Order: sequence, then structure tokens, then C-alpha cells
Amino acid sequence: MTAPATDVRPLGTDPRTFRDALGRFATGVTVITTDTGNGNGIHGMTANGFMSVSLDPALVLVSLGRCAMADHLHSGDRYAVTLLSEDQETLSRHFGGRTQPGLSVDFTRRGAHSFVPGGLAEIGCRIVDRHVAGDHVLFIGEVEHLDYRDGVPLLFYTGNYRSLHVGLTDDIFFY
Repeated sequence: MTAPATDVRPLGTDPRTFRDALGRFATGVTVITTDTGNGNGIHGMTANGFMSVSLDPALVLVSLGRCAMADHLHSGDRYAVTLLSEDQETLSRHFGGRTQPGLSVDFTRRGAHSFVPGGLAEIGCRIVDRHVAGDHVLFIGEVEHLDYRDGVPLLFYTGNYRSLHVGLTDDIFFY
């Protein structure tokens, strides 16, 4: 026999409180890129709505609200993810909508995918599914290209960029 249901109500939390609470989850910072297919070249945007989905097959997803990148991915079939290193904050800001004057990015091409050079990992994907989830769309991609290197990641926590440093005793510190 199950216990009687308690008073369960929708969360009803305002968006700012929701965002502030979830900001306590430290994330890596990525730049998502795709070929626009319209002769305008490569479009990129900073995103931390990224995660692995499956090991076999190798699947990842990016979660995007209403933006130009979502429009490109609705009409396209591929995207690339570059996981940024701690020294790439300027690139993150640039692709996050704060254009950095004089900054020119020479993307690294790997087959059908274009990556921001100098990242810690490159993940090139073919879109295999799209799911509407609230005010976002989840673009699930099957991994077609994968490469990585060691380094210190760029992190985002409580609305700010952070770095992860491992001390001599393997203690972890956030700055």
C-alpha cells in the first residue's frame, strides 16, 4: 500500500531565483560552431548547456533557447563543440555576444566541423534528434570527431568565470 499523496504543487519559482540556484552548479564553458550553409561562413556561440548523453553510441547534447545558433541547427545537420581552456575567457566573451574589437578567429577545420583553436577538447557531431523542452531545444548529436588535450578548463560559477587549480597535494581550488 502506498502512502497518501501529499500536497504537491508546481514549483512556481520566479526565473531569477531558478537561475541563481542553478548558477551554483559549476560548468565548463564551450563554444558551439556550425557552418551556416548560406555562404556566411561559421557561426559560433558560447554555451554551458552541454552534456554527454550516451557512451554507446557516443552522444552529446546542447540546449539552446531562441537564438541564431538554434535557427542554424534547426536547418543544419552538424555542430562542433570546443571545450575552452582557462586562457580562453576572451573568446568566450566574444562568442557570448560581447564582441572583442580586433579579435579574429581562424577556425580549425576537421572534416565537416570547425573548432576554436586551443581548446581542451573538440567534439564534432551529426544531429540525430531534436527535442523541445520548455523554452529550449535539445540538439542531440552523435559524435563523429573527437580529440582532446590536457589543460586547465575555463569554468562558469555564480555568473562569473572561474579557474580550477590543483595544488601540490592534489587539493582543488577555485579562483
